[in-house]
Amino acid sequence: MMTAPTVRLQTGHQMPLVGLGTWNSPKGQVQAAVEHAIECGYRHIDGAWNYGNEEEVGQGVAKMIKEDKVKREDLFITSKLWNIFHKPELVKTAFMKSLKKLGLEYLDLYLIHTPCGLKYIEPKDPNGAPLYDDTDYVETWKAMEELQKEGLVRSIGVSNFNKYQIDRILRECTAPPAVNQVEMNPYLFQKDLVDFCTSKGIVITAYSPFGSPNRPRATPNDSIILEDPVLVEIAKRLNKTVAQVILRYLIQRKAVVIPKSVTPERIRSNLKVFDFELTGSDMDAISSLDRDGKACPWFFIVDHKYYPFGKNYAE
Repeated sequence: MMTAPTVRLQTGHQMPLVGLGTWNSPKGQVQAAVEHAIECGYRHIDGAWNYGNEEEVGQGVAKMIKEDKVKREDLFITSKLWNIFHKPELVKTAFMKSLKKLGLEYLDLYLIHTPCGLKYIEPKDPNGAPLYDDTDYVETWKAMEELQKEGLVRSIGVSNFNKYQIDRILRECTAPPAVNQVEMNPYLFQKDLVDFCTSKGIVITAYSPFGSPNRPRATPNDSIILEDPVLVEIAKRLNKTVAQVILRYLIQRKAVVIPKSVTPERIRSNLKVFDFELTGSDMDAISSLDRDGKACPWFFIVDHKYYPFGKNYAE
């Protein structure tokens, strides 16, 4: 059984370089996927309240622990604070909801899902009026720090934050984010953000490493990363899958990866990325594919004052 190497977070805790992503995984299949992943050697499971499947994740984890397939202390479980819980007084309530659904006593990592608060699950009312909550994400972060102080979570971080927003947290708060989870793949490398986070000791986690081909709003005309000729040629030469080449590329770029799958063979295959390396020329060829192509632009919050993407970054 293969397990992934780890990276040390600023908190001193070790985070496995490969985790099982659970976003958009079909309901009814998540528990089995988690169980299979753990049996294959995964020790990192990435989830979120907004994914709507934390109970299934927890059931899979609980079964594997009960069957002595893994110990809780050997697992790294992540969840995220959704946008409707940004008010400081709601942060702990939201956290405890996730903890209860997962059936755990603590989390290894808890992230602010985005810097943009919402008043309700949907950002607009039937008349199209924004229902944004303008709670300052710095105040939300301070409430996250309290969770860490209480020992409920070992490390805290952010997701979908730009470098200006992270820099503001570093300037105005006590605990630095341990992780920034962002969309990252060969079509979207985000070099400036990665370099900034690396310079501050913040680990990057890459979500949607394959470009989320099954994402909402995908169209038949969208480019499919897994079919890119450059990647196909490299994979063929190395006798690897294109998915393995992409994951290896991101890992060599110092990112943690969280590929999503409920298919047993793909789950196994996505972990087999530590028995080969990409050459410098391979890395350069893949880097040349970068087109700033964001598959998950979060358009439903594009008018929010803290929307993190685009040319005019909000602080």
